[in-house]
Amino acid sequence: MAKTANTDAFVARAVLRETRTTPQKARRVVNIVRGERADTALTTLKFANQEIAGELYTLLASAVANAKQKNPSLRDASELWVAEALVDEGFTLKRFRPRAQGRGFTIRKRTSTITFVVSDDRNYRSNGTRKVVKHAPVVEKVVKEAAVVATELPAPAVAKKAAAKKAPAKRAPAKKAISEVQTANEGKAE
Repeated sequence: MAKTANTDAFVARAVLRETRTTPQKARRVVNIVRGERADTALTTLKFANQEIAGELYTLLASAVANAKQKNPSLRDASELWVAEALVDEGFTLKRFRPRAQGRGFTIRKRTSTITFVVSDDRNYRSNGTRKVVKHAPVVEKVVKEAAVVATELPAPAVAKKAAAKKAPAKRAPAKKAISEVQTANEGKAE
């Protein structure tokens, strides 16, 4: 019987590696059965329309069988809960399709790694409670000494830079020339 450090719940698991479905499609189905009783989840997966549901049904049945193997006192799947249901990315197969002008279009065929964890405790989580890591007294002492040294040192002299003055923008000479030509032409026309 597998016992964990944070709780004394009975746990069994099953993993399906590198199945040829995208994680996004698998998560849609897995999210439906997470947290359900194992027998209800099996029924749900058996009648789900998605293509991956058949493989997930087999995987969950395997996790229940693993639990029965570890603990012969279990009668059936109604005593177990789907405590964790994880879908992770597997490797990606890369294929190429010919496209116009000699280009190649990448096709990514994604795979998934799916894990079911069944437990007799409905609230079981494998990560458990997080440990709070306390710093060692030596580290705290070094940090305090560094703060004291930093306050005792004189502040470095900072040279002030004179603000650079911007030169006023000049008018483009082309505008002046055009206005002079226009006044000259007006004088000739009269």
